[in-house]
Amino acid sequence: MFSSVAHPSLIAGAERRVAADSVVRIVRDHARLRPDAAAVDDVTYGALWRRALTIAATLREAGAGPGDRVVLWADRSAGTIAAALGIMAAGAAYVPVDPAHPGERTNAVIAGADAAALLHDGAGSGGRLPALAVPVIDVAALTGGPGRVPPEPPEPPELPGPEDIAYIVFTSGSTGTPKGVMVPHASLANYVAWCGDLVGSGGSGSPLFGSLGFDLAMTSLWVPLSQGNRVVTVAGLHDQDTLFGGARSGARAGRYTFVKMTPSHARFFEELATPPPYADATRLLMFGGERLDPALLASLGRRLEGVALVNHYGPTETTIGCCAYRFDAAGVPSLPTVPIGTPAWNTRAYVVDDRLRPVPAGRPGELVIAGRAVAAGYLNRPDGGGKFIDERELGGPDAGRAYRTGDMVELLPEGVLLYLGREDDQLKVNGHRVELGELRHHVLAVPGVADAAFDIVRGPVDTLELFVRPAAASASADDLPDTILQALTRALPSALVPGDIHVVPEFAVTPNGKCDVAATRRRMEGAPSRSRVGPA
Repeated sequence: MFSSVAHPSLIAGAERRVAADSVVRIVRDHARLRPDAAAVDDVTYGALWRRALTIAATLREAGAGPGDRVVLWADRSAGTIAAALGIMAAGAAYVPVDPAHPGERTNAVIAGADAAALLHDGAGSGGRLPALAVPVIDVAALTGGPGRVPPEPPEPPELPGPEDIAYIVFTSGSTGTPKGVMVPHASLANYVAWCGDLVGSGGSGSPLFGSLGFDLAMTSLWVPLSQGNRVVTVAGLHDQDTLFGGARSGARAGRYTFVKMTPSHARFFEELATPPPYADATRLLMFGGERLDPALLASLGRRLEGVALVNHYGPTETTIGCCAYRFDAAGVPSLPTVPIGTPAWNTRAYVVDDRLRPVPAGRPGELVIAGRAVAAGYLNRPDGGGKFIDERELGGPDAGRAYRTGDMVELLPEGVLLYLGREDDQLKVNGHRVELGELRHHVLAVPGVADAAFDIVRGPVDTLELFVRPAAASASADDLPDTILQALTRALPSALVPGDIHVVPEFAVTPNGKCDVAATRRRMEGAPSRSRVGPA
């Protein structure tokens, strides 16, 4: 899957030629070769492509074209997906906005994008749309809605080139202002080719239940479409009939090609009255977005038998994903976390110290990614915010972009990368270094604890705050904080014991499936808590 290079801290993904340079051309070719095959729900590839061309023509008439940015009100629907294709076919970049975002966040993204237009899929969007001084286009009215197939307009005179920007995803910024990550068509095409090879093409596509405002869900969108397979839109996590309904009825022959979720999603599903029958639902289960604990996989037990597993890693700045580790339930490694594996095609991974010097195998260092996976940078921030650097600064072979992830990893003897945590997961308490990974391990070992999340309280001396979700069978949540405190005090140096421990019935989860600590704190009223008395 990868080849070692002379550089002591570098592993490289396979060098592969990717036939197509954009998902636009890939979908167009499927529409020509297999126009009646299902693409999104019951919408065929032929119909999806005709809708995309209609939208592209309308955008050009409105003055939006190559180099522009178009905001996409990103509901999960065939119309929204056709709109994304149409925006890219017109030569513009689509900027997905999650309709569930608060208005302040939405306005910040739209202002940062300096958009030429906004597209939405009509139904249910009306009152929620922001007021803009640019064209606002209802693609449902434009293409006649779900039941009608428009005639095919002419293809744009020129489809986008490999270095044109396909989409821009806004991520949280350290200053509070969202940063727009610009991803070129060639990077997206490289990703879907690599990931498609990783998951295989057997099965019936993939369910799309994540927010399209985040790139986590783009795996479940663009990979199936690049394979000529089907995307099944799911209303949300609670739409179990769509997500796992066929499997619950024993329809194993129609298993998905893959299902992608965060570990937090998996923990949520485990709390259902009837947990998902993964082996009947999918051929492959892909985890991403968070570190993957072997204990979680152990809890899924026999329901993973016969299911291939992938741990998928990659910041937004590395085009959805840049590393992966494929394994099965019988081969879960005996490590603190499941490895993140080896780099994607045409992608290189360096492990370096804080001065960008190589770190030998077996020692922790920062992960820096270079090659085709790396995005084009941040919108309107040519300096890259100090995160995008020249690969030559690493002693690498090319003068292309590299991205400093801020993630700490270790290169294992078998040549795979192990994720250790964030650089900022490390802090000093009275001069002692604290690794949150170690603390989490001990907290989850306490009987009655189902999950744990942490926050760092900054001050003259940094302290830790711990939030725990009790297991359903926990005898008494009221006693849990004292039980945890006693267990941690017994097992850990004082510096690693949190100053405050809170028990909450459930974690608030962000739209991309991660624990939202700030929102969880707001749910704490009346919850059992314990503050440690005395200095650390």
